[in-house]
Amino acid sequence: MTKQTFFLLPLIGAFLFAIATLLGGLQFPDYSHISQYISESYATGTPYGNYLRYLGFIPSGILIAIFAFGVPRFLPKSKRGYIGFFGVAIFYGIATVLVSIFPCDAGCNNAFVNPSIAQLIHNLLALLTYLITPFCLILIGTKAHHWPKGVTYAVVTLFSGILSSGFVILLFSDPFGSFIGLFQRAIEAMLLFWLMYTAFYLKKISL
Repeated sequence: MTKQTFFLLPLIGAFLFAIATLLGGLQFPDYSHISQYISESYATGTPYGNYLRYLGFIPSGILIAIFAFGVPRFLPKSKRGYIGFFGVAIFYGIATVLVSIFPCDAGCNNAFVNPSIAQLIHNLLALLTYLITPFCLILIGTKAHHWPKGVTYAVVTLFSGILSSGFVILLFSDPFGSFIGLFQRAIEAMLLFWLMYTAFYLKKISL
């Protein structure tokens, strides 16, 4: 894989995620991106759930994981950097794949009545994703100012990690509220923005 191809991975991954999210809502006349989880659009029994999962979210997660695993080879050796990027690869990239393989029940079973095994796995992975991934960004940001031209990148990374953490707190403080969809999409937007920004940063310092 060439450097140019590698730098495109998070851009393609973010595009697939965004398109799948937008298209998923078109399946239902009353679907709300403000008040409903993304997972509800590809839950068990949804009309086009399998297409969204296997053509959108799963490829997106794979590309993000490959990118995050590969980032440290472009940077000075750093334990915090390795842990942070590997954490993003596992708890955001791979987890995105797994939550798609194990979709939630119809409507995402918010009342948690007799949940399926897939629902339990889905919820656990989603919980780990939103608890750990923002922390990984903050961990990376605390080290990034030592990297080449890394001061601005460190600020953006810390900002992304802290802001996404704030939305995680809002999401978890009222998981049945009227704005859960908005808060979840804000978290995803910050993480995807940061991945794309990382690609441009790496391109700037390595070419």
